[in-house]
Amino acid sequence: MRVVALVNILYFTSLFPKLSEAMDDLECPRCKTTKYRNPNLKLMVNVCGHALCENCVELLFVKGSAACPQCAVPLRRSNFRVQIFEDSSVEKELDIRRRVLRDFNKKESDFDTLRDYNDYLEEVETIIFNLANNVNVEATKRLIDNYKKENKVIIAKNKGKLSKEEEELEELLEREKQEEEAKREELLLKDKEEERTRRNKKEALIDDLMFSDRSAKDIIASHSQKNREEEQIAKTTFALKKRSTFSTGLKSQHVFMPVPKRNDAERFLYRDLKIEFLGPTPFSPGTLLNEGFTRHVRGVADSDVAGGFLTENACDRALQDAFCGIYFVL
Repeated sequence: MRVVALVNILYFTSLFPKLSEAMDDLECPRCKTTKYRNPNLKLMVNVCGHALCENCVELLFVKGSAACPQCAVPLRRSNFRVQIFEDSSVEKELDIRRRVLRDFNKKESDFDTLRDYNDYLEEVETIIFNLANNVNVEATKRLIDNYKKENKVIIAKNKGKLSKEEEELEELLEREKQEEEAKREELLLKDKEEERTRRNKKEALIDDLMFSDRSAKDIIASHSQKNREEEQIAKTTFALKKRSTFSTGLKSQHVFMPVPKRNDAERFLYRDLKIEFLGPTPFSPGTLLNEGFTRHVRGVADSDVAGGFLTENACDRALQDAFCGIYFVL
C-alpha cells in the first residue's frame, strides 16, 4: 500500500505540466474571469477544494474568514493557496492527504509484522478516500479523533522521527555536502598555491632584472622558457595522474596478471568455417539452382531480394535440416 500511495502522488505530480497548460482555459466560478482576458489570473483553493480567483478571495475574505460561495463551508484567508492542478478534486485530495499523514505518521518499525503495517497503510488510504469523496465523513472524522487520542504519544514521537528512506536520503545529502566542502577546500588551497607560485616567479624576475648582469631581454626570455617548461611538466603529470586514477570499484588490492598478447598475424588469419553435418554433404547454392531444386520452394519477392534473401537460401536450409545427423552413430 505504501507503494500505491507513492504511485498516486507521483501520478498527480506527473500531470503538472499538462494541467498547468490547460489552466489557460479556466475561469473563476464567481466573477467568470478567464486566463485569456486576464493573463495574471491566479486561481486559489482552500480545504473545501473549490477555486476562486485571487481578487475574489481578497474581496470575500477581507475580514480573514467567510463562507465558501459554493458549499458554504467556513474558510479562512490564510488557508488559501495557489491552485496547481486543473481539477480541484486533486487539490482537495492532496490537501487532505497532507493533513491526514501529519497524524497517521507511524513507521514500519512500529509494527510487529509487515502485514500489520500494510493493513495500517490501507486504512490510511481508505480515510483519505472517504474525506476526499464525501463518503461517511462524520464517521471518518470520529475515527481520526479516536486514533489521535489513542496514539497521542506515538504521533508526537514520530513527528520528529524520519523513516528509513528519509534517513538514507539525509545521509546521502550529508555525504554529498561533505564531498562538496572537501572539493571547495581543495580548490581554495590550489588557488592559494598557484597565487604563491606566481608571486614567487614575479619576485624572482624582479630580482634578476635588478641584480643580474644579463640584459633584460635575455632575462625575460629565460623566465618565459622556464615557465613554459614547468607548464608542460604540469600538463604531463596531470594527464598521467588522470589516466592512472581509474578505479575498478574493488576494495581488495589484488594484483591481476596482464592480459597475454597474441600474435597479430595469427589473430587475423582467415580460416574456413567447418560444420559437421553428420550426413550427406549439402549442395552448393549454384547446384541447387541449376538442378531445379528451387522449383519446389516459394519464389522470392522484391522485398526479400532487397533484404538479401534468395530462394537458394531457403532450399539449402531445408535440405540441411532434412539430412543433418543421418550418419550419427552412438
